[in-house]
Amino acid sequence: MSEAVPPYAWFGVSAVFHYLGPAFAVLLFPVVGVLGVAWFRIASAALVFAPITKPWRTLKMSSNRERVLLLALGGCLAVMNSSFYLALDRLPISLVAAIEFLGTIGIALWGLRTARNYLALAFAIIGVALLIDVPSLLAEDGPDLTSDLLGLFCAVLNGSLFVLYIILGHKISEGGASGGVERLGAAMTAAFLFVMPIGFLQALDAFGAPMLVLGGIGVGICSSVIPYVCDQLAMARLPRASFAFLLALLPATATVVGVIVLRQIPSAVDVLGVALVMIGVAVHKPAPMAVPKDSELQ
Repeated sequence: MSEAVPPYAWFGVSAVFHYLGPAFAVLLFPVVGVLGVAWFRIASAALVFAPITKPWRTLKMSSNRERVLLLALGGCLAVMNSSFYLALDRLPISLVAAIEFLGTIGIALWGLRTARNYLALAFAIIGVALLIDVPSLLAEDGPDLTSDLLGLFCAVLNGSLFVLYIILGHKISEGGASGGVERLGAAMTAAFLFVMPIGFLQALDAFGAPMLVLGGIGVGICSSVIPYVCDQLAMARLPRASFAFLLALLPATATVVGVIVLRQIPSAVDVLGVALVMIGVAVHKPAPMAVPKDSELQ
């Protein structure tokens, strides 16, 4: 059934929900707590994936190396999602998204040092600098510098872990007895174990209000189930270069979602910054995928 849907459609659905879920999460922050919402996101995603992907079977069928990678990916997802929400609590979603995608260009630059990738990195850095608005941060009448620095630290941490997520995800997709979605389900279960001590106490306060619990589950489905599964379905049929090119849409998606859901109206400078990041993501060229030998395909 998934083959009947164009891969670009799967990516489009992922692009919308990639930031729609976090935008809804921001609305829950005041009543559930930032780390409590992060706990709900991972816990509900693990709960949805478990009966479908049977993570216990995936872990049993995996080699020791694959188990280590799955646990590492789970830990990465737990801390990445928590830092992502901590950043969203202090910064506009468009800025957090822009910083997140600096890392993807860095991966391309590391794997393929070309003038094109240096140009892409320059576009992205200038775009993020415009979004951060450094002169405003340093002005006496500017925003609270301590809060902004903490938000920027969380955004950079999220972006760094996003790079690690790409690296680990790629390694996990290289082989194994189970499929990509099954391994994703196992990693999400591991993420739940890692996030349990981080946000459970905040989440616990929400269990007395069924609507808050449903909201937390909705955030998890929108943020970690729909986009991650759609990514797997798109990546299975798109070359890595094409998928990387489509990533240019995500900063714009974040900005549009921020306007519609959170009423975060960007200024002309913000729009220019997002545009420059999009140009950088579109211009960058990832390293070519290695073609497996005939013996590896048998």
